[in-house]
Amino acid sequence: MKKRVTGIGGLFFKSKSPQASKDWYKKHLGFNTDDYGCTFWWKDQEGNDCSTQWSPFKDDTTYFQPSDKAYMFNYRVENLEGLLKVLKNEGVTIVGEMESYDYGKFGWILDNDGNKIELWEPVDQAFK
Repeated sequence: MKKRVTGIGGLFFKSKSPQASKDWYKKHLGFNTDDYGCTFWWKDQEGNDCSTQWSPFKDDTTYFQPSDKAYMFNYRVENLEGLLKVLKNEGVTIVGEMESYDYGKFGWILDNDGNKIELWEPVDQAFK
């Protein structure tokens, strides 16, 4: 397996008021926010359109569990099914089952510090 992570897919963090956070970042840093946060568009080395999501979550979310951290990173991957098999064979803790949507496949792992990491095999065209 040549490529594993190909980029950062998202930055997710807990907030007492996700809407206030979105408003603050929009006003002061110019984020183009919507109900989910802000999507940043960029091109990869081959010139393909790619996205990175920035999203505040309500501070009582259980989405980051079993990690107790107030944030979660999402990494873009090329072949999620293959990568999850390799990671499992390497002894990495897999959290839950892979999920598929029209905008990509998702899987979750724990890093060496117990941080939950979301792995995303994106379908960027679904956002256009």
